[in-house]
Amino acid sequence: MFDNLKLREIKERKQIWEKDILPKSLARMSEREERFSTSSNIPVNRVHTPVDIQDIDYARDLGLPGEYPYTRGIYPTMYRARFWTMRQYAGFGTAEQTNQRFKYLLQQGQTGLSVAFDFPTQLGYNCDHQMALGEVGRAGVSISTLKDIEILFDGIPLDKVTTSMTINAPTTILLAMYAAVAEKQGIPMAMLGGTVQNDILKEYAARGMYIYPPKQSMRLVTDVFEYCAKNTPRWNTISISGYHIREAGATAVQEVAFTLANGIAYVEAAVERGLDLDEFASRLSFFFASYNNFLEEIAKFRAARRLWARIMRERLKAENPRSWLLRFHTQTSGVALTAQQPRNNIVRVAFQALASILGGTQSLHTNSFDEAYALPSQEAVRIALRTQQVIAYESGVVDTVDPLAGSYYIEYLTSQIEEEATKYIERIDSMGGAVTAIENGYVQREIVESAYRHQKEVENKDKIIVGVNEFAIDEEVPIAILRIDPAIEKKQVERLKTMKKNRNNKKIEDILNDLQCVAESDENLIPLIFQAVKEYASLGEICDALRNVFGEYKAPAIF
Repeated sequence: MFDNLKLREIKERKQIWEKDILPKSLARMSEREERFSTSSNIPVNRVHTPVDIQDIDYARDLGLPGEYPYTRGIYPTMYRARFWTMRQYAGFGTAEQTNQRFKYLLQQGQTGLSVAFDFPTQLGYNCDHQMALGEVGRAGVSISTLKDIEILFDGIPLDKVTTSMTINAPTTILLAMYAAVAEKQGIPMAMLGGTVQNDILKEYAARGMYIYPPKQSMRLVTDVFEYCAKNTPRWNTISISGYHIREAGATAVQEVAFTLANGIAYVEAAVERGLDLDEFASRLSFFFASYNNFLEEIAKFRAARRLWARIMRERLKAENPRSWLLRFHTQTSGVALTAQQPRNNIVRVAFQALASILGGTQSLHTNSFDEAYALPSQEAVRIALRTQQVIAYESGVVDTVDPLAGSYYIEYLTSQIEEEATKYIERIDSMGGAVTAIENGYVQREIVESAYRHQKEVENKDKIIVGVNEFAIDEEVPIAILRIDPAIEKKQVERLKTMKKNRNNKKIEDILNDLQCVAESDENLIPLIFQAVKEYASLGEICDALRNVFGEYKAPAIF
């Protein structure tokens, strides 16, 4: 963006500055004794100049918003036209309790629903299974049958909201249940808008909420792609998630690299299934974390958007420009929140939210300040939502698109993150792709090693966490905590027991037998799953039918 003569002048001027001006300042006040670098170990110079971005070509690498490679945003007007979707993640206890929270959030100005499911649901167990004991409704809402989903969305017109469901291994079942509720509301599937996470690879790599082996799980992912392409054209069929990879300990560069490598694997699997790339690619979506290193996070989002556009256009040969777009949801960091001095988390979340907005997110969840203790209280979740609203209506950062573009440091970081992430993707390619890299433990080892380095830096005070390893105080728990009544488990079990008595069990048995037969073939499983849930077959029964065919996955030792 600068000619060689101008760059030489700038370089010489900086050299003079370093020789004549800087030493006098350092003599009066030395710099902090630390190595200045980002979380991804990218060096941070004392001052950045056009020399640091001399290889950037404006048209090739930046362009304008809404044009390839979309570094500056996927839409020409971004938030001048419409704010991001304010989508607070919520779910706890029974369907009735979560339904009340949903309605409260909608009344407070939330513009989309986001469903958290408890661990038994995520692992394909009913509330009465021995593996569910003590976990029902704890980390999300408990779902065993269609009846629970009917209650969950009671009084909420599904053609008027978009719904995101954080579900992976049993995605096909929860999607079928949601569609069945819409059908009961008289809403055709083609009218539904929302997202299923459906990202099983990151479960193997970072989170552990898997059921079946990778090959069979990838088959279910592509079943969703195929079914939704024909029946729910407005539905996002996957949310390829860097969030959980980052929360497990990955750096910003690793978050981008491993997420996009997984994206490549999903696209290739769908194409191998025979799906048309430009028919399904526009419904792919992504999910990233936003952390405390404010400027690195902004650059991370810009780098991910540019790199994915290049991957889709140049590597995977997508022809439709909509297929090149990286549309993403962001959640502020859960692991960055501290139990010590929890109200400090309000400040952390505000900066993380602002970074995601300056980075161009399409939707956002802001974590609540009390989440280091428990699921968020009603007061805490309202403050989290208000944080987004203050940024949207009061900060002014939404009035121009990509306001930090052209910053020497931001553009330097954006290019560095893209370059380092590309190296990781090339390494994963050399192993045979993301599935193989996960199966052999490479991705898991990289994440664990990064997490270990971070923890050692905190323990050694190389990284300061305010209120934890510095500026600590003695205090009792200073906030009210949301507590889940253990009696809800009994209530859920009784509801399931009653449901099993009153449904057509013979018909369900026949459908589940058919499901096992179809699972032995390459046929799409969702039509039969849709039949099963409408007859009130339970989540656990459907998952068990598939377990009988697919088996269960056991993670390898990675060290």
